[in-house]
Amino acid sequence: MKKIARALLGLIFVLGACSTGHNDYETITMDEAKKIMDHENVQVIDVRTQPEYDEGHIPGAVLIPLQELESRLDELEQDNPYIIVCRSGNRSQEASQMLVENGFTKIYNTSGGMKEWKYDIEK
Repeated sequence: MKKIARALLGLIFVLGACSTGHNDYETITMDEAKKIMDHENVQVIDVRTQPEYDEGHIPGAVLIPLQELESRLDELEQDNPYIIVCRSGNRSQEASQMLVENGFTKIYNTSGGMKEWKYDIEK
């Protein structure tokens, strides 16, 4: 019985250690993103493709397609706050993780993406 208890405790410790630090960004709704944009100095990074961006994007958003993000990290300041946006939330999650892994500290990942954006857009 003691062996089982030790094994379970060891497993809990290992799983806890594995999960630490892998999600150091905040996931927010598009409504929350809008509130942050209205009240804070934050840059929106759109990680969609150029054709998606051209169909309509958040005013002031900078296009850095996910495929280019890693090679363009030097264009961004690590301590600045960023809201990461894509079409549905999948690519923004991947981009947010990449940014955190590269030392960025103030990252907001948007759930729902542009599909959930109900405010003004630029074309």
